[in-house]
Amino acid sequence: MRNGRGHRSGAALLALAGAVALGDAARAQHDGPETLVLTGIVRDFKARELSGGHTDFQWQPRNKDNKGAFGHYMNIVADRLDTDGKPVFRSRGHRVTSQWRDGSGRNIMSPREYLDSRPGDVSGSMETQGNAVNSAQSFSQWFRDQPGVNISKTLQITLRRDAESGHYVFDDRTDPQFSNLGGFFPINGDLYGNYGSTGKNYHFTFELGTQFVYRRNAGQVFTFRGDDDVWVFVDGWLVIDLGGVHGAIEQTIDLDRLGWLVDGNTYQLRFFFAERHTTESNFRITTSLELRDIAIPVSAALYD
Repeated sequence: MRNGRGHRSGAALLALAGAVALGDAARAQHDGPETLVLTGIVRDFKARELSGGHTDFQWQPRNKDNKGAFGHYMNIVADRLDTDGKPVFRSRGHRVTSQWRDGSGRNIMSPREYLDSRPGDVSGSMETQGNAVNSAQSFSQWFRDQPGVNISKTLQITLRRDAESGHYVFDDRTDPQFSNLGGFFPINGDLYGNYGSTGKNYHFTFELGTQFVYRRNAGQVFTFRGDDDVWVFVDGWLVIDLGGVHGAIEQTIDLDRLGWLVDGNTYQLRFFFAERHTTESNFRITTSLELRDIAIPVSAALYD
């Protein structure tokens, strides 16, 4: 509105500036590159019952009553990456019994002191204990090359810009490289080979190291939907926690919840995925971030 002298009020000017900023952000999303190609490391493991198998792969988690229970387990990893940029074992996990959600109904990570809360957030719940991972030692091998334990190679995925939303999407169900595979199976017939009579290689991990420019109040989000374990870190802090052996589950981080991020600064986003059990492998990333590769995670030559 205008004041008595015909000038816009301070509040109106701020609102207008905010609207212009959001409009610029929306246009920037739609003016971005058509594709983002990200390069990471995939590591193949053998199932636990095979000679040389890893105890956490083809493992059925156990709940607080020590009964076999597939599902979403939080708190397997610590809130901070270690000095090598790898997830740190925190616990064997707590089985989630109801999801935390934001005011839009999106699944979000359980509260942390470093995550801003908002009106409309809905509290979830989890069990007091569980067993989704066997030990800190077994977990330490998931995202590191270990001779005789895993074999590694580089892997690229391509995120494509959606013309309507401006968001970038990788979806194994529609991606030309994966759509005919029945899921996210990047190493079928490769490395240690396929599992049993399934015709698919189910037991592997995948990590990505990326970076992006933060734009405050631009609605920057990162969403993952899939299975099994997934952890996402921004600036070294955990922001998506989808541990456990489960069907496809989704979780979102709205970057404006990370109050310490500085508008215009560049930050790292690190992504860690594990496919640990038959019979599905689902993988979908949706983000408004214009991600770009950083140095490929350290990986030695292929092991055998």
